[in-house]
Amino acid sequence: MNYREKIQATIDYIEEHLNETISLCELAGLACFSEFHYHRMFQWMVGVPVMDYIRKRRLSQAALALRESKRRVVDVALEYGFQSHETFARAFKRQFQVTPDAYRRAGLSLALQPRIILPDLSATGNRGGHHVQPKLVTKPSFKVIGYALETNVNEGRNHLDIPAFWQRYLSEGLGKHIPNKLRPDVELGICTDFQPATGDFKYVIGYEVDTFDGLPEGMVCVTIPEATYAVFTTPKAIAAEFSSSIQTTWGKAYQDWFPESGYVHGASAEFEWYDDRCASGDERQMDIYLPIQKKEVEA
Repeated sequence: MNYREKIQATIDYIEEHLNETISLCELAGLACFSEFHYHRMFQWMVGVPVMDYIRKRRLSQAALALRESKRRVVDVALEYGFQSHETFARAFKRQFQVTPDAYRRAGLSLALQPRIILPDLSATGNRGGHHVQPKLVTKPSFKVIGYALETNVNEGRNHLDIPAFWQRYLSEGLGKHIPNKLRPDVELGICTDFQPATGDFKYVIGYEVDTFDGLPEGMVCVTIPEATYAVFTTPKAIAAEFSSSIQTTWGKAYQDWFPESGYVHGASAEFEWYDDRCASGDERQMDIYLPIQKKEVEA
């Protein structure tokens, strides 16, 4: 099976077992991926993290059950894996901004999570646009000092947190306080300590350094182990389109390159490399470093 078929098979499995316990390990095993690689591929191909998708599908099916039957709310909650009326009500309100009881009384229309059917892109040929072809490099272990943000991929929280973090970092000139810089013209944005089961990770903005000596209060130090990386360079873009070009390149790396590459994610830190190419000027570029390892041959 190709990547699309593997991810679709796990989506179908989720649908068949919505009222049972489903683990990330179980789904990754069905796809023959590591948990980390499965989580990342699912997120980029489907558009939401896998455990977030499962939660939204369960809440959507529970909402349909409440609308189409007179069953007690607690019975519906238990059927779809919630431990009590209270935990279900909290999750339901967080997702739909209304309680289950109020929804049932008012007969409201909700934005439900549909079952995903992935498109067969092989039938439509090349999607066009910027074609990503990375260079492969091995980078020795290195040290970073910077500022850290704890965030989460669920509900797209990271897409709000990280830009706001960068805005504060730049507006307050925080980078000038980082000591021991090896490359003063290269800032790094690092995703590390990723937890696939919860979607939690740490995002660090900082510089490569030669020593952790004299670490200032409020900063963190991170050691990135040696790894082989696929390095993707964004297409040249004007300042107003630079952020969009970065997100597009991330998407193409996962959706276009990984499935055909013979590699999987190396399950270590990934980072963005900002140098003088993106400091100023009308055409800006940067590099995205994704750790990789050879995909095991399936039996």
